Amino acid sequence: MSQRGVWQLKRLTLNYCNWGGSSRGIRAFMESHLPAFKESNPQLEVVSEEIRGQHPHLKGLYRNKNERVVCVKNMTPENLLECAAKLRNSLGKKVLKLKTRHVTKHPSVQGTWTTDLNL
Repeated sequence: MSQRGVWQLKRLTLNYCNWGGSSRGIRAFMESHLPAFKESNPQLEVVSEEIRGQHPHLKGLYRNKNERVVCVKNMTPENLLECAAKLRNSLGKKVLKLKTRHVTKHPSVQGTWTTDLNL
């Protein structure tokens, strides 16, 4: 996702194991889908790192110094492409928990309407 015309994802790191069975999908993704993904996203730095003995994961580093990690254990190459696209399309902001279910800029003086009103 871009904010004011600047893509927010700066670096995408693919961590995988070269012999583990849970990394089978990411190794197939690197052979089949990764070259086309790199070509269609020239603004993105894509790095693959081999980490032996661990489950594979994608790590996205954003311009605001935030980092998101997605576990891609036992995923197919098509699912990995979707995960990489989701990381690319997100802004990298922290997820904020809402304090109430109803969010508005101009709250009602009378309160939030509910069906449990006793008249």
